[in-house]
Parts: sequence; structure tokens; C-alpha cells
Amino acid sequence: MKRPRRLLPAAVGALAVASAIAVAGCGGGTRTVTQTVIKQVQAPEPTSFHPTPGLTIKQIYDNASPGVVDIKVTTSSPGVFGTQQSEGEGSGVVYDTKGDILTDEHVVTTAHHATVTFKDGRTATATVVGTDPSTDVAVIRVHVPASELHPIPFANSSAAQVGDPVVAIGSPFSLPETATSGIVSYVGRSIQAPNNYTITGSIQTDAAINPGNSGGPLLDANGHVLGLNDQIQTNGSSQSAGVGFAIPSNTVAQVANTIIAGKPVKHPYVGVELDPNYAGSGAQISTQPDAQGNPPVRPAGPAAKAGLRPGDVITAINGHSISSTEQFIETVDKFQPGQTITLTVKRGSGTHTIKLTLGNRPNAPAG
Repeated sequence: MKRPRRLLPAAVGALAVASAIAVAGCGGGTRTVTQTVIKQVQAPEPTSFHPTPGLTIKQIYDNASPGVVDIKVTTSSPGVFGTQQSEGEGSGVVYDTKGDILTDEHVVTTAHHATVTFKDGRTATATVVGTDPSTDVAVIRVHVPASELHPIPFANSSAAQVGDPVVAIGSPFSLPETATSGIVSYVGRSIQAPNNYTITGSIQTDAAINPGNSGGPLLDANGHVLGLNDQIQTNGSSQSAGVGFAIPSNTVAQVANTIIAGKPVKHPYVGVELDPNYAGSGAQISTQPDAQGNPPVRPAGPAAKAGLRPGDVITAINGHSISSTEQFIETVDKFQPGQTITLTVKRGSGTHTIKLTLGNRPNAPAG
């Protein structure tokens, strides 16, 4: 199964996006992020789009679009003839009347200058308040009067169901304020974060999203933010296949609130490489080093200190059964660094109970 590709900021004035590399989950496996321009044909609005209660696509767009912004960033990188500058583009969501705007971390992570453009054409310089590469969430801030800001309410992403209608608004291929529509195709997907960890609980959609949509909202039938658009799945020719992924709004809001409060964003850390091909019940620690040569149980990490070994299969956390690698990651994410959890582990023909104190996740799995 091909891995989803993270949407990079659209190259301003260009028809292609540069490639990048990301590594799966808790380490292991690489994927090339490449996008190809695909002409999107917007289907007419279906008359049965909205459930009761709910809004039409036009109503959703009219209500929410003043709270969606276009973000242009300037980045610098070393080149043969000195420092070279390049521009990229993404989207964002007005979060509050203090000037906080939410977007994807990969839109602004290397930016040394960012400009926000509102629907009415007003522009403002933005500063990066903070980012979290583990969830691909960033907060930027503009200084404009509160009366000119139009925050979009957030939905409860845990309530999303397959078949729910959704609308995406953003700047695909430098076309700001573009709206596309579709449905929730699946919930609870796992996608890769910019620092190669796993983002759990992601929302899959068939609403058309492309480079430049990154950081823009995926809206529910009430016009509330269900998630931030983040990645697309492509076919063998790098063409859009109508499979996109959004970071769930509950995750986005939790991370954003922490950043806005001036606190560090922390995530629990086990320190193991899990085998993505394990077909049994539970989550198995790999028996082989990852692509960077790191051992499957990270030296001096929480798992190593607890006595976990390569090949161990974790079947339960605190007595609750674990059926898959994804469930293991999702369950661990519910805890905080410093908490102690009890693992049920199959090792050979025996079963062991191991207590593990979670660490604070380093910047990348290879740590």
C-alpha cells in the first residue's frame, strides 16, 4: 500500500512542487513527496448535500471563507552562488480575535517571512508563534484589529463518521478561496508527520485538495473546522487520486492551545521501532535496524530501560488489548510523558508484564 504524501506549499508562479523525503511512523520506510498539477473540475453542488441540521455548500463557503487566509512564505537556502530565496504558499484558519491563525507546520517551518492575505484582499505580516512537527500544526500571528478577524468554530473530530459531507477551502496552485466538496471517506487513519512520527486519528476525504491547500480547513456540514488539510495519496504517476487526509480538529486545537499558552508541546515516547508488516494481533518490535541504521530498541530510551527486546509483541496496555501497530500508537498518545504504563508482552512462548515510564518524544524517531 502506497503511503500518503504530505502536501507541500504550492510553489508561487510554478506548476510543480519540489520533492521531499519523510519516514514512516515510529521509524522505518521512506516515501518521496512529489506533486503534479491536475486540473480540477468542480462538480455542481448536490441538492442533498447537507443533513438536517446543516448548510448548503454556498452557505458554508459564505460563512467560513472570511476566516480562511492565504499564506505566502519566503524561505532561504544555501546555493552555489550564495543564499537563495524561494517562495511557497499555503492556507490557514483564523482561530481567535487576538490574531492567531492555524496552519500546517510544513507550510511555515523554514519561513523567515510570511504574509497573510484575507478574503477581502487585506494583507498582514505574520510571525510564527510556535510549531509542532509531531502533529504538523503551527500557530502564526498577525496584528490587525479584532473586528477584522473572523474565527471559524471547531467541530469535534471524534464525532466524524464515514459519509459525512465536507467542504475544503484553500489556495490550491495559488488559487486562493477555492472551495471543493466531498465526504468523509474514512476516520482514524494514520499519516506521517514532518518529523517522521505518526499522526493518529486523521480524517480521510475525497474532497479535492492539492498543494496550496495545506493548512486550510476541512469543514463539516455546519461550517465548523473538522480538520486541517495535510496530505494526499497519489497513484503511480503522481496524479491526484481523490484520497486526501486532514489532521483532526481535536488534535489541532489541543496543540494550538498549548502553543498559544506559551507552553512546550510534549508527546509520550516509548523508543521502539515497530514492524509495519507484522500481521498478528498486537504490535511487534522490529528485529531489524531502521533505514538509518538505528536499533529497533533505542539505546537508553524508555523501552530499553524497561527491558523490552527486539521481536517482543505488545498485546495490551494497562490491561486493554492491543490489536495492531496503529492501535498501540494511538493508545500511547493518550498518555503524558512521565506516566508509567503496564505492558503485556509476548516473548517467545512466554508472556511478561513490564512497567514502562514514558519519556518525552525527541525531535525525530532516530533519536
